[in-house]
Amino acid sequence: SKREIKMRKLDSTKVRPLKSEQLLHIEDHDFALRPGFGGSPIPVGIDVQVESIDSISEVDMDFTMTLYLRHYWKDERLSFRSNKNKSMTFDGRLIKKIWVPDVFFVHSKRSFIHDTTVENIMLRVYPDGNVLFSLRITVSAMCFMDFSRFPLDTQNCSLELESYAYNEDDLMLYWKHGNKSLTTDEQISLSQFFIEEFSASSGLAFYSSTGWYNRLFINFALRRHIFFFVLQSYFPAMLMVMLSWVSFWIDRRAVPARVSLGITTVLTMSTIMTGVSASMPQVSYIKAVDVYLWISFLFVFLSVIEYAAVNYLTTIEERKQLKKRGKASGVYMDAVQAMAFDGCFHDTDMDMDLSGFSDPCEENETQTSDTNISNAETTRLKRSLKGNVGRIILQNNHVIDTYSRIIFPSVYIVFNFLYWGLYI
Repeated sequence: SKREIKMRKLDSTKVRPLKSEQLLHIEDHDFALRPGFGGSPIPVGIDVQVESIDSISEVDMDFTMTLYLRHYWKDERLSFRSNKNKSMTFDGRLIKKIWVPDVFFVHSKRSFIHDTTVENIMLRVYPDGNVLFSLRITVSAMCFMDFSRFPLDTQNCSLELESYAYNEDDLMLYWKHGNKSLTTDEQISLSQFFIEEFSASSGLAFYSSTGWYNRLFINFALRRHIFFFVLQSYFPAMLMVMLSWVSFWIDRRAVPARVSLGITTVLTMSTIMTGVSASMPQVSYIKAVDVYLWISFLFVFLSVIEYAAVNYLTTIEERKQLKKRGKASGVYMDAVQAMAFDGCFHDTDMDMDLSGFSDPCEENETQTSDTNISNAETTRLKRSLKGNVGRIILQNNHVIDTYSRIIFPSVYIVFNFLYWGLYI
């Protein structure tokens, strides 16, 4: 009756379907069920366009990627008549009313669909029921990295896609265009890595409670740029090792100079090693950079031990010389104590030749020398010493210093050849 029709128009609790929904017959079907329910599995094609790789984190062992994810399937329930055979395009509001594949990212930590200025979702329906469903997503996923060759390493990461609810009996997930289903932006670049390749593959995943599932893989290989680590770690370590060798050319009597140089290089190497470890995950195996830094640290440490040996052997040698010359015990103790307090060795022969040379380490001895030497004789001795300082230092070096000048650089050069030949 007219009254019932009027009451229906005035009933605000019922929402009339949109024209697009009427055209797609959404009200006539139950879209909670997949297309072809009870029959063969529905094929769902996937293609991906990688927009960017936003970050790679060694500490968290993950990567962040922004991509366009597109799904292709056929749902005859959405077919419609079209005289011009044109498709219809919708935004995200229609997604909640129809069936869409429930694809998720395996091993993902966090992900989101971009929503500026609106949700980046597109749905395109063709007259024969074919559907294109596209999303713009940023996802952070795990990447199981191996740092045994760090920083000369190449990391292989993958982003995995899989249906959450439908196993292979209900849904067949596959790459829409084979190897060409994965495309990348030509401008993708990373600060620490060079992208060697992108590839697509597929496989199966088994769960004991639900069965077998189709799984798609987005594989990419990342090769690390080494130049940054050469400047920040390797080159400073080389300089510290070479700086520690300077002590081999310093007079063995200059105890403060050689000890301070050795301690400074050891502390600097420790700082370099600490800085590298702070930016890396706490893994339980040795990395390539650890091998280089620890061996460099060992060279620096051995240079300090080398001078300790020189100092000890020189002290023993002085004692033997004093005993041979028949020195009194009191004089002998004065020489040893003088060496301990002023930090300098007092070679008897050198003291005799340098009696007129003003040196802080020999002030006590010059005070007891002959005060009747004339100023002319003092000037003559100083001039003669200026031309013989290099010869005096060389003659006063210990035999260990002589061998160290050759052995330390030679072994370190061999180590560098072996290291770079093994890891590159």
